Amino acid sequence: MTTTNTNQNQTKDTNEKPKTAPDVYQMVTDRIIEHLEKGVVPWQQPWADAGQPKNLITRNKYRGVNVWLLSSLKYSQNEFLTFKQVKELGGSIKKDEKGNIIVFWKWIEKENPETKKIEKKPLLRYYKVFNISQCTGIPESKLPPIAEKQNDPIQECEKIIKEMPNRPEIKHEEQQAFYHKEKDFVNMPKMETFKDSESYYGSLFHELVHSSGHQSRLNRKEITDANAFGSEKYAIEELTAEMGASYLKSSAGIPIEKLENNAAYIQNWLTKLKKDKKFIVYASSQAQKATDYILNIQEKEKEIEPEEKELEPSTKDTNKKDKTNSRENDLQKTRERGEEQTVAMER
Repeated sequence: MTTTNTNQNQTKDTNEKPKTAPDVYQMVTDRIIEHLEKGVVPWQQPWADAGQPKNLITRNKYRGVNVWLLSSLKYSQNEFLTFKQVKELGGSIKKDEKGNIIVFWKWIEKENPETKKIEKKPLLRYYKVFNISQCTGIPESKLPPIAEKQNDPIQECEKIIKEMPNRPEIKHEEQQAFYHKEKDFVNMPKMETFKDSESYYGSLFHELVHSSGHQSRLNRKEITDANAFGSEKYAIEELTAEMGASYLKSSAGIPIEKLENNAAYIQNWLTKLKKDKKFIVYASSQAQKATDYILNIQEKEKEIEPEEKELEPSTKDTNKKDKTNSRENDLQKTRERGEEQTVAMER
């Protein structure tokens, strides 16, 4: 009498490719690169008229790299909704419209293999939102009126500068704009040497963002460390200052001037972004911290976190489900083979 090993003849689909988690850093970088390759510099897109991107229902403002991801889409009103919110309002998404990704940090608990202690680590996740112009059937009562700015932009600029906490001394001694990190002061050419007052304030905002990294303020390593010209940290600090200045200009309502050598500028950042997928997310985060400091925002606004239903399906959950289904299928096949084997033995 012979018996058959129930594990024999079990086949596995060796061509099946394991699913991998979406690389959120790469997704964000690809979106920014896509804009740059079209000649659009996301952090130079003003949102003074359309408003800072925010959620229509919660009124929470999107922050960090989300500001540039959404404002570069150039909607007339930067009001956004999740798919679930659209449905709850009785609306729907227009045909062929696609969601726009935004990211947020989710803190997860993980055991340190060396210390065996539970540590909290940030995980970058994403979900999608739709601009109100991509939707239909949204009640008129929920749509915000188009607001007209009444404030004088130049007065707003002065207010920002005056109210910056622990502001460095601003001198007008040399015909060059720069921040001296050792002596902690900003030098600016005199206002009359600029083509207009908006250009003066734009340049001053750039240097004030640099100054926010001083050890007596945010203690940003890109400022406090010795970073050679052209190094990665130097490049991050420059992008931080450019993003921060653009944010402050839109906050005050002054225009963001177009660059004369735009093609070379874009190519420079394209090269950097293609080398480091975390570059844009990190620089955006530093710029947000800098502008929060300069605008004296004491309490950090809560990052907009979606309900689990709004999230893209977790690959971990999908893989778990796939593995469970696979095990159940294998067990079923084993049971079937066992039954066939018993019948053969009885015969």
